[in-house]
Amino acid sequence: MMGPQIQWLGDGRLHLNHGPIDLICEAWGAPQAVKAGYARAMARFDTVLTELVAELPALRAEHQAVTGHLPRQMAAAVQPFRPAFITPMAAVAGAVADEVLAHLAGPGIARAYVNNGGDIALHLTPSTDLVCALTHGGSVQLHAAQAVRGIATSGWCGRSWSFGIADAVTVLARSAAMADAAATMIANAVNLPGHPAITRRPAAEMQAESDLGHRLVTVGVGPLGAADVERALDAGLATARGFAARGLIEGAALFLQGRTCTHGQMSLPKETERA
Repeated sequence: MMGPQIQWLGDGRLHLNHGPIDLICEAWGAPQAVKAGYARAMARFDTVLTELVAELPALRAEHQAVTGHLPRQMAAAVQPFRPAFITPMAAVAGAVADEVLAHLAGPGIARAYVNNGGDIALHLTPSTDLVCALTHGGSVQLHAAQAVRGIATSGWCGRSWSFGIADAVTVLARSAAMADAAATMIANAVNLPGHPAITRRPAAEMQAESDLGHRLVTVGVGPLGAADVERALDAGLATARGFAARGLIEGAALFLQGRTCTHGQMSLPKETERA
């Protein structure tokens, strides 16, 4: 595997890639401050994958101790969602985005983001905002006055395995790591156990070293009746509401076969939204 790759995109954004980690970074502010912020982000990114690989067996386990700064951030993000099954790997993409953003942001940076494959960490100073496009259409505008500093998406169609059947679940939270973990858990909850239209296989059959082991993950979802779609979304929405009541998330949007429901600080076009 090649070492960390750094590329400047044509529109001025910074692209950082190393193995499975692929980041798009952008900052606004005083030119010298932005230049210095990008330099800090690049320097921190240089060691991220090495730090994760050093503790990968523990990160793939439910209850093993980790010692590095980034692994500890991942472990802290998933802890509030237990005793349900979850490993620190459920927060890896968001935690990496948070970590690189923490180095990108600084004096003179008015706003910034780090996008790790759709899991996004945000830096907003007073009176600033950012608009984030959503996977299944629409967008959400996030303001500095809100507590939201992370947005993440999970689902069976995404880059990670899911126990559930959501096409996507997008979550707003106080950090990208927390949003990442919560999106995983809500997407798992959008489910119809035993339904004949759903195909599942042990995760280890698709990825030998998966942190999910031989637990069944969704690999196919056939057409569902309207009542089944509503029942699955209701299960996920109940989980999202519970997380919001505990202060773990600020909002969520759940998508399944053309239907959408939302909760909290998530505003979508009214023709697609069910509160």
